[in-house]
Amino acid sequence: MYKLNFLQYPEVNTIQIDSSKALEALKDNTNVETFIKKFRLTFGFKSLNTFSFSKDGFLSMMLSLKGKILVSSGESQAIIDAANAYKQLGFDIEFISLKKDGHINYEEIKRCDYIFISSYIMDTYVKVDLEKVKELSDGKIISNISSSFDVKYCDIALLESFKLTGFSFSSIILHNEVFEEQYLGSIDTIAVYEISNAVDSFRGISEYKNEFKSCIDKEIGDDIYYFVNPNDTLPYTLHFGLKGIKAREIIRTLSLGDIYVTNGEGCSLGLSKPSRVLQEMGYEEIESRWALSLSFSKELNSEDILFLAKTIAKKYRQVKALNG
Repeated sequence: MYKLNFLQYPEVNTIQIDSSKALEALKDNTNVETFIKKFRLTFGFKSLNTFSFSKDGFLSMMLSLKGKILVSSGESQAIIDAANAYKQLGFDIEFISLKKDGHINYEEIKRCDYIFISSYIMDTYVKVDLEKVKELSDGKIISNISSSFDVKYCDIALLESFKLTGFSFSSIILHNEVFEEQYLGSIDTIAVYEISNAVDSFRGISEYKNEFKSCIDKEIGDDIYYFVNPNDTLPYTLHFGLKGIKAREIIRTLSLGDIYVTNGEGCSLGLSKPSRVLQEMGYEEIESRWALSLSFSKELNSEDILFLAKTIAKKYRQVKALNG
């Protein structure tokens, strides 16, 4: 099996639950409290909450934050949906748009209270310069750190359970007493344990990117299209389009041969809509349907990489021919 979509769909491990992870009435639950404290201190935060990584979860978060909020258009769909709902309620919120090259419009960053902006753009993996964001605004940065765990320029950190564990547990907010204290009984302790395990085992491999790009360019030629500069993305990722086909068609075909890729967030089977992020960048819907996203986490050799490039090219030509 070649799993090239680990950032959206991690390798799922069997959950190990024992009584030591349970909360008991009339006891101090020292083991659980110590584990949670150790985990948050690993990232340098005073507080930990768990929450639902969903439209409702983020809307609730925004309502509790109050103040002026900015949201990058390159964030997860749940955040975008919550931001739109927050705006419809009449609150002060603005979006930071994306440029054609996939970068955010830094000139749209302004004074505010909070900014939802992560270290990379969803779908395309284009890196965001959070240090620059910090210089341009005094707003507290709320960042999804699930692909880097880097909190250097982050005031509030989010760890997304599904992208880290493959399960829809609660997700984690790490903060410095920004939100109300969450009582131990309302914290999803299993989510904390499993996300902690996922953080420990997370591994992105950067050395395959250039070799794979060279091979796929040679195999597909002018029919490959780079929506973003590969040098601008996370080092263990690659994002490109295959002209004239819908990505879902080749994703399904490749999966039959145990090669797993994705066409964006939440779309590893190609069953969802075309990339919203690419359309935010200014691409038409039909072009957005070309996109494939790859992320490398498993050991490969040159033979594997050449095999993958040739197989993707072969399946692409077959799909294109069938489409007439």
